[in-house]
Amino acid sequence: MQELHDAPLAPLTTFRLGGPATRLLTATTDAEVVAAVAEADASGTPLLVIGGGSNLVIGDKGFDGTALRIATKGFTLSGTSLELAAGEVWTDAVARTVEAGLAGIECLAGIPGSAGATPIQNVGAYGQEVSSTITEVVAYDRHTRETVTLPNAECSFSYRHSRFKAEPDRFVVLRVRFALEEAGGLSAPLAYPETARAMGVEQGERVAASAARETVLKLRAGKGMVLDPDDHDTWSAGSFFTNPILDEAAFQDFLARVHERLGPDVTPPAFPAGDGRTKTSAAWLIDRAGFTKGYGSGPARISTKHTLALTNRGEATTEDLLALAREVVAGVHAAFGVTLVNEPVTVGVAL
Repeated sequence: MQELHDAPLAPLTTFRLGGPATRLLTATTDAEVVAAVAEADASGTPLLVIGGGSNLVIGDKGFDGTALRIATKGFTLSGTSLELAAGEVWTDAVARTVEAGLAGIECLAGIPGSAGATPIQNVGAYGQEVSSTITEVVAYDRHTRETVTLPNAECSFSYRHSRFKAEPDRFVVLRVRFALEEAGGLSAPLAYPETARAMGVEQGERVAASAARETVLKLRAGKGMVLDPDDHDTWSAGSFFTNPILDEAAFQDFLARVHERLGPDVTPPAFPAGDGRTKTSAAWLIDRAGFTKGYGSGPARISTKHTLALTNRGEATTEDLLALAREVVAGVHAAFGVTLVNEPVTVGVAL
């Protein structure tokens, strides 16, 4: 297991931000992961687990403890059952399932990061979420000090949330298992209107899974959400804020504010979210509050391609990024009474 001291962490994140770790370990097997976690716990050393670094905001002072980079490999496909080691590159794994003619995660193409992170965030995009195909998650339980297998029903999946996110200091994901669909090379029914429109079909129709993947990659690239080291719009964590979910009273107050600010004929995005709640669009809120594409004059700015992405233009610090995020949160709340919640995990800092 590779060990470095006073190791830079910024290169391990898609933001390319953050100070060094006291110690950085890189684990390439499940056994190494478990050993590193157990050692840190036994000695009382603070532990930071890093996968692909695509959902991580690390403070400028870095991390005073052990950072563990999970670089395990393992792609096992048996019929429609898929098992991925936590360190597998997610978008590469998606491509391989599509090549195998299987459906279920093709619209999650282009999402940066590692497979082990997908259940934590319940990663989703373009009408698909990993929770709909995950059957089991194998993880090291730091409380019981044993490796456990959690079936889907015990993962408490919800919108961009899970049991793993709710208990961040308990589970370290080792492997993720999925049940995909054999659909003769076709995709799952297209659930997202933008994808269907881009492909010239009706929502709910199936298309070639490879075509669905390519379409999603093009849509994501147009929004700066496919990693490109030469494009500062991709020096981000993708969507920085989750879409707000409002109860009935909060949604009615929101509507009143929209009509007061923008006029009675303006209708904000609204989608049923269960239990009488409504989900609206964070990107819409940000834009209509005055934070348009490219907003900002410093080294951290809103993406020129998508208002939901905050970006490092090359010379930013984490504090620059957080200042921009706080400005956006305050502006949206002042305009619409809605408090945006950051999607990336913060380390040593907070909004």
